[in-house]
Amino acid sequence: MMAVEYGDDLVLIDAGGKFPEEWERGIDLIIPDIRYVKNRLSKLRGIAITHGHEDHIGALPYVIPQLEGIGKIPVYGSPLAMGFAENKLREARLDEKVELHPMESRERVRLGDLELEFINVTHTIPASFAIAVHTPAGTIINTGDFKFDPTPVMGEPTDEARLRELGDRGVLALFSDTTRVETPGHTPSERVVMETLDRVIRDATGQTLIATFASNISRVFMVLKAAEKYGKKVAVAGRSMEQNVRTALQLGYLDPPEGVLLPLNDLLQLPPQQRVLVVTGSQGEAAAALARIAADEHQKIQIGAGDVVLISATPVPGNEETVSETIDNLFRRGANVVFSSTEGRVHVSGHAARDELQKMLELVRPVHAVPIHGEYRHMALYRNLARSIGIPEDRILMTEIGSIVDFEDGRGAVRGRAPSGSVFVDRLGDFEPGKVRLRTRDDLISEGLVTITIIVDAEDGKLIAGPEFVTKGLSMEALAGPIRQAEQELKRWLERRPEGEPEVGYLVSQAKGITARSLFRKTKQRPMILPMVMEL
Repeated sequence: MMAVEYGDDLVLIDAGGKFPEEWERGIDLIIPDIRYVKNRLSKLRGIAITHGHEDHIGALPYVIPQLEGIGKIPVYGSPLAMGFAENKLREARLDEKVELHPMESRERVRLGDLELEFINVTHTIPASFAIAVHTPAGTIINTGDFKFDPTPVMGEPTDEARLRELGDRGVLALFSDTTRVETPGHTPSERVVMETLDRVIRDATGQTLIATFASNISRVFMVLKAAEKYGKKVAVAGRSMEQNVRTALQLGYLDPPEGVLLPLNDLLQLPPQQRVLVVTGSQGEAAAALARIAADEHQKIQIGAGDVVLISATPVPGNEETVSETIDNLFRRGANVVFSSTEGRVHVSGHAARDELQKMLELVRPVHAVPIHGEYRHMALYRNLARSIGIPEDRILMTEIGSIVDFEDGRGAVRGRAPSGSVFVDRLGDFEPGKVRLRTRDDLISEGLVTITIIVDAEDGKLIAGPEFVTKGLSMEALAGPIRQAEQELKRWLERRPEGEPEVGYLVSQAKGITARSLFRKTKQRPMILPMVMEL
């Protein structure tokens, strides 16, 4: 999330959610701390979205309720991004709180003294934008996630002509993605993934499962094309995937021939060799379809010998172990698993490599270069890149989360930090359906934190030790009894489980749910619960 402020006007660019890392299991989602915006609510004119991936729209259902008191909030973005956002907001019963405005490439909207312009860029999802903000102080550009793909599978190539025009007119600052600056050359085209999908679907003698992000409509498009070519049928599984595909069909981004895309129940009536399923869970998420299939816990889909599972994604940093566990369990079921370590072209990045980052700088020719969206090493390497093409050192502004970048009289500087950081989303589950709690690090102390350590046998899943509860911020004298009861209840469940290889994500989910329900019944308190499962 980025806030752009001039005078009495403020606009947000993106509202993304972040996957929890290994040590944060039990946290459902991580979103930005928006205290800075809440302190300036009267200035907020709208939210602009670069594209429809979770790390750019995932926080909307949790941010919108924090912006009460200013009427309906305008949200702008591509028709596809607005469709995905509408799904999320309707599910959270927040669709009446916003006004969604679908925007086309090169379209502009004026919000007070700020004028937003949406510029097409290629990414792994169609209808992705860079956003130029024209202000009385000058024009700044947020690149969003981008690359220069001359042969995109869906949509148009990056609008180089418009970026060059803006550069000719003068750009005060380019706020650029940096995540692949370590990679020389250019990021490959999405076409190479299509070739892999085509070959896997053609050669499969059993059913084929393709796992990808729920918002990756380009992958669904490729699968539909290959299945049509080889006389196979397609269904999607996973609630978010089903919603997004339905939206893409309604908006015309997907238009498969009649009879190729089927409801899941209809597809499962066909012989295995005719089935192609697109499922969620490419990051090993415990509740997603692929992890449940791998653990043999999906209500409808089972896999076995002769089936092929292609994981069309690379693990998000911090998710490597979770993805590895899911892949192991798929192999245990007898499936042939195709992933990045076995087949180099199951996924290509949507982010610009070094030569493309340089090309963006050369098209736009900004007065200032501001690296964003990357680890600090990426931003440091981007600084070297900007310096190498002639941008002076004092015009390259290094930022971290919360940095305030101030421009005055054509000169920029980083001046201080705004209140910022992470807020943890804790979905309260079936003991309070549909409810969530947002927790800052301070809240973890005031509302309490329970960590649970469980040790299981890596071979058969039997309980070796635990569960051991450690609490922080709770009155142990008052809660000693309920904590002991929750501990015993969880231990009984762990000991009753049938033997079999452990699915750690599932154990974490169940440990959190059982403990939360037990404590809530007895105390009406809802501490944050972080289970840790270790295998020996």
